[in-house]
Amino acid sequence: MTTTQNLTGLEVATQSSVATVTLNRPDVRNAFNAELIEAITQIFVDLGQRAGVRCIVLAANGSAFCAGADLNWMRSMADYTREQNLADAGKLAAMMRTLYECPKPTIACIQGDVYAGGMGLVSACDMAVTVDTANFCLSEVKLGLLPSTISPYVIRAMGARAAHRYFLTAERFGATEALRIGFVHEVTAPDALQNKVAELAAALCNAGPEAVRLCKKLVQDVAGKDITPELIQLTVTSIADVRVSAEGREGLQSFLQKRKPNWLSPSAT
Repeated sequence: MTTTQNLTGLEVATQSSVATVTLNRPDVRNAFNAELIEAITQIFVDLGQRAGVRCIVLAANGSAFCAGADLNWMRSMADYTREQNLADAGKLAAMMRTLYECPKPTIACIQGDVYAGGMGLVSACDMAVTVDTANFCLSEVKLGLLPSTISPYVIRAMGARAAHRYFLTAERFGATEALRIGFVHEVTAPDALQNKVAELAAALCNAGPEAVRLCKKLVQDVAGKDITPELIQLTVTSIADVRVSAEGREGLQSFLQKRKPNWLSPSAT
């Protein structure tokens, strides 16, 4: 069964265990404004807490995935005080962190161009699949600005070396380059995009839901950290805790008994 709801600038549909959040401001290339930022934050908090949701796909309608900031919103910022800018940037930063820390795995389904703040949306997702015709650009320096609030996520996604180039030059690059630098995971023809995203979503839904949640957190806790005794202890503790958990025991027993684990039964969703 599919359920749908509409928020400002968003369409949200849930089918089985997969929720799809679709940016729906195609007339402005799905650019951000204050209302869209609030709606994205709200829906990812909500979906992250829904027991029946196992995976979230972030998609978009129209020719572009997301073109960054809405021009009218940018005009209103021109006369902001520093205090107003701090509050405004704080909301954008909170949205990015909400997406990045969402306890459910997330997939960016990129059907068109991604610019500026849209790059932050993609990089805050766990996985990204793009059509081969999409272009990518961190365009902020052309306006005398910085990609500050999205930088923690974009740098994690593409690496510092690539960020040095594309933050500073604001060059536009294609899907092949996005794949080469690790910003996206898959490049497909436009007619193959939905199938590839569905394949990844199915893999996520077949895995233990608590294991997926903890694996996502594990990557965030371990990536880029020094291999210290404290980090080693974190990994030892995490696997020990999972092995004695109900899901861990069920997964092991189902494997040994050559049956499906209980999270794949109809009642589990």
